Amino acid sequence: ILTEADAIDARHGTTFAERCRERVEVSYPAIDVSAFLEIDPAETRTALENRGLVPDGYVLYLSRLAHAKGVDDLIVGYAASDARFHVPLVVAGRGPDAERLRGLAAASGAGDRIMFLDDVGDEEKLHLMAGCTAYVLPSKPRPEFVETFGIALVEEMLAGGGPVITTDTGGIGEAVGDCAIIVPVDAPEAIAVALDRVVLAMTAHERGQWGDRARAHALQFDRGAVLDAILAQVDAVQSPWERARVG
Repeated sequence: ILTEADAIDARHGTTFAERCRERVEVSYPAIDVSAFLEIDPAETRTALENRGLVPDGYVLYLSRLAHAKGVDDLIVGYAASDARFHVPLVVAGRGPDAERLRGLAAASGAGDRIMFLDDVGDEEKLHLMAGCTAYVLPSKPRPEFVETFGIALVEEMLAGGGPVITTDTGGIGEAVGDCAIIVPVDAPEAIAVALDRVVLAMTAHERGQWGDRARAHALQFDRGAVLDAILAQVDAVQSPWERARVG
């Protein structure tokens, strides 16, 4: 709304955007962070071993398998990266593009390094996120879908996994702040560069530090913090008479 108001103001000399900013506050999706903060590293190792994986030893995509999610760009970018020689790519999820993406992976030249998982439950999801070297969601706006926020990105940051690689589309920028590596939309070559940066140029310690900073950022979306922010805004707009009446 505010973006469109800016465009209208520039065209017609009006002040809709300013008036909207005076009256509109953003409330973000509320997440129960407790499950993410209680992940047991030993259980994570066991869950990963069951998939033939090791902690800090794979790149992860975990979301719906749909064109607007950019999974095809990830597969092409991964196949072009040097990171593919060091860590496999795990593509977890279901969706209308599943078979096409499997075919793309097989033809990419790196098909033997790409693992598809379509049976991941909620508990295993936490462990996959916690153990990944990097989490990639190169979403791209399409008529049928735009990322309104990016809850999966926040969940990965809460889980304490490796750096997030994503695009600045829809509400993603607000979800990740400055705690993600941003690549252009529709740019597999940029994904390859980002993967090599995280997997090859960063040490495990540096990835851990990145994850700690990302988790601290993501905690603002805890449902308790979101509720407190809403109540604070309600209190701010109440008149003294209304506050006295409620009290």
